[in-house]
Amino acid sequence: MGSLNEKDFQICSDTSAFKKVLNSKLEPKKYASILEGVHYETELLKLQAELVDLQQWVAKHKKRVCVIFEGRDAAGKGGAIRRFTEHLNPRSMRVVALTKPTEVEQGQWYFRRYIKELPEPGELVFFDRSWYNRAVVEPVMGFCTDEQYKKYMVQVPEFEHMLYEDGVIIIKFWFSISKDEQLRRFNSRLANPLKQWKFSPVDKEGQKRWDLYTDYKEQMFSQTHTSFSPWIIIKTNNKKEARLESIRHVLSKFEYDRKGSSKTTILPDPNVVQRYHRLITRID
Repeated sequence: MGSLNEKDFQICSDTSAFKKVLNSKLEPKKYASILEGVHYETELLKLQAELVDLQQWVAKHKKRVCVIFEGRDAAGKGGAIRRFTEHLNPRSMRVVALTKPTEVEQGQWYFRRYIKELPEPGELVFFDRSWYNRAVVEPVMGFCTDEQYKKYMVQVPEFEHMLYEDGVIIIKFWFSISKDEQLRRFNSRLANPLKQWKFSPVDKEGQKRWDLYTDYKEQMFSQTHTSFSPWIIIKTNNKKEARLESIRHVLSKFEYDRKGSSKTTILPDPNVVQRYHRLITRID
């Protein structure tokens, strides 16, 4: 295979011609990878334009929208949130990623510190982990007592029903990743000096306690998946696909002004985005 030169660019009159030149110069796998990347970036920009329209509609109609991102470590929650928020107006959008509770907060009602972060009228709020820490991470890692866990599991559907009745729109994502893919991403983080900060001892324990994590996750689904606050499972072994389809799901839930003006599909792929059901096939 040859390399690209100035003449190759000069003879290209349009995108189709340039693709033919690339196809003749590159290995098939490399060519396919480039096309996939271009398609992803093109679709992402279109969907982000739709998100800008959605945000304006939310602000205009004083809606309160809360999007929760949950999932195992390295499932791609943070990366997805960055794509959601990249072009949004920061004046009516927030990302919430709380650190561990303070000593004072530990003595308060569990939901109190999250209530303070809920959206104001006209605002979109994205939770990078949420009150669902107590449903999975805390009991798996021993950060809460059995009594605290049981009390929480009784209260959380009631808490979310109160929010629903008060007009807060909650979208709950579970980013689903396989054990092998999680390990691959952990190793990638450790090898990258710019991403080593993302890896913690808790991440390492996540691989060791995979099955226990699964047990608590399934309990969470069965007890907190409701008609007014359902769980939406996103398959995330393919990060880019997961980002696009999670954005599509959010867009599909609203009838905002200029919906579909970007000329791309708004409906999510059902092979990637699934509403929780106990019989669906899951990768984690």
